[in-house]
Amino acid sequence: MDKTINVTLKVWRQAGPKAKGHFETYKLDNISTDASFLEMMDILNEKLISERKEPVAFDHDCREGICGMCSLYINGHPHGPDSEITTCQLHMRKFKNGETITIEPWRSAGFPVIKDLMVDRSAYDKIMQAGGFVSVSTGGVPDGNAIPIPKAAADEAMDAAACIGCGACAAACKNGSAMLFVSAKVSQLALLPQGKVEAKRRVKAMLSKMDELGFGNCTNTGACAAECPKAISITHIARLNREYIKAKFAD
Repeated sequence: MDKTINVTLKVWRQAGPKAKGHFETYKLDNISTDASFLEMMDILNEKLISERKEPVAFDHDCREGICGMCSLYINGHPHGPDSEITTCQLHMRKFKNGETITIEPWRSAGFPVIKDLMVDRSAYDKIMQAGGFVSVSTGGVPDGNAIPIPKAAADEAMDAAACIGCGACAAACKNGSAMLFVSAKVSQLALLPQGKVEAKRRVKAMLSKMDELGFGNCTNTGACAAECPKAISITHIARLNREYIKAKFAD
């Protein structure tokens, strides 16, 4: 038999980007501990709709920990109290019976609120457009052994490429910095020969766009890496700084 719990939800409600937001309190009873956090949010919305009230707007898509859309700030942690997971992978067994759960949107100047728990994360897309790509013509799919790459470099590049761009790093950072995201995207290309051609232009363009979009600077507190659902290492920020210094000296 499934275990169930009763919870109190303090949910951030905001009608639009320019509206003044506030918390509203809801009570839910008999929530299965096997339910995911987003399934619990679905139950809340079904309850609100049945009461002819406005449902809570929140982002979700794959619900498999892949897309990074489920960006919720739960009890003071991006994606909730569990580690190395996205919100959609969080289950209600992580909460106690009678617990009050505070749910907020990302808090960052670079991620303005659209409505309730939804934020505009297109800033990350703009940073990627500024330089997170390889523009050379690669033709067909090359043989895997055609370009020798040291395994250590390939492994580290793949670790950096695991970043899903959810925005938890900026939400966790006291400065609202996107440095962990930008450094992961720089690393995944800087470590590979295909990314060397545009390396100098890339790092300068992506950092410039990050600053332009209102993200803060990194002060190495490490909150970004601690809250990252894909365990992206803060060492990538060190590589980003090295790449930037090399690019500036090459001018």
